[in-house]
Amino acid sequence: MRIAMVSEHASPLAEMGGEDAGGQNVHVAQLAAALVRQGHEVTVYTRRDRPDIEAVVLAADGYAVVHVDAGPAEPVPKDQLPPYMKRFAKRLGETWGLERPDVVHAHFWMSGLASLRAAQPLDVPVVQTYHALGTVKRRYQGAADTSPPERIAVEREIGAACAGIVATCEDEVAELAAMGVPEDKCAVIPCGVDLDYFNPFGPAAGRDGLPRLLVAGRLVRRKGVDTVIAALRHLRDTELVIAGGPAEGPVEADPEAARLRWVAEECGVADRVLMPGKVLHDAMPALYRASDVVVCTPWYEPFGIVPLEAMACGVPVVASAVGGMKDTVEDGVTGTLVHENDPVAVADAIRPYLHDEELRKRRGLAGRERACARYSWDAIGAETLKAYEKVIADREVPAS
Repeated sequence: MRIAMVSEHASPLAEMGGEDAGGQNVHVAQLAAALVRQGHEVTVYTRRDRPDIEAVVLAADGYAVVHVDAGPAEPVPKDQLPPYMKRFAKRLGETWGLERPDVVHAHFWMSGLASLRAAQPLDVPVVQTYHALGTVKRRYQGAADTSPPERIAVEREIGAACAGIVATCEDEVAELAAMGVPEDKCAVIPCGVDLDYFNPFGPAAGRDGLPRLLVAGRLVRRKGVDTVIAALRHLRDTELVIAGGPAEGPVEADPEAARLRWVAEECGVADRVLMPGKVLHDAMPALYRASDVVVCTPWYEPFGIVPLEAMACGVPVVASAVGGMKDTVEDGVTGTLVHENDPVAVADAIRPYLHDEELRKRRGLAGRERACARYSWDAIGAETLKAYEKVIADREVPAS
């Protein structure tokens, strides 16, 4: 099968940790690689954000990345990209007119907009993965939401026009249904995790004698890292490592890192909060293994890859009961879900793991088993392929 993936702002070649580089980049890269391993031809289309990068790059995992000229060849925050989507769609249509893909898989709402414009005249089915929904973002961020005002309406239009939707969690299906998108149009297929890379068996990073909590990811306010810092007041003799920060320069230069440092000082726990800045991808498995509990307390999270990586490394997870984490973290089995965005509730959920080594081991092992049983990228690729095959088959059935 010839598969075109469109990920307008999230290149699979991007270095993780930037403002707009996170879970979607990983998802696109790993899904493309899994589909190639299963014998399919995959091309990922993303916007050119550097003048010196090749027009087409062959990734080590066998898929091609095409850099589409649309807007300035420099980084642009994703919420400022809509004016360039018409040009992006035109370029896609020109390319696909010469070599028609069997299916297009659009990632994020702007990719969906561009993909439908390009694919519909060619009668190519489009499968949509939103990765995040404007309705959810607006609900939790309110006036701080920087999304373009047309986002929610466009997401609804994409849901009506596309051939199928791959939702990453059950919550997303419910949100889409509330927007008027039929549930039978959706297949729930989560993100995956590289089980060979993230595993419990390799070396652990160095640490001192204190029990260690780990928070990992981009430093943005919605991740709720300040809640974990405040929880530390109720957890004596425990340290917190916050792995994340700017791609370049000292972590102190990042405004959110500076705010978190201030929160730690106000809470009287600054001496137990370690902020090493951005941690290279190659170093993350060892950092997970050196942690007693991985904590994820965002206000909202469309899916959440960090809990999966922690589980794959055999570490229990304490997570907010939001979005995809309600699906991935099995409450009372692989970790604990917290239903209140409250430091005391978070501390209460963490405390048993710090005082019971057997509990930590048991739930860490259960997390590894769950990751292996459900979240390998090859399994996710196979499920996604079935979604592609369904929309192609539905198109071939003559109308009665």
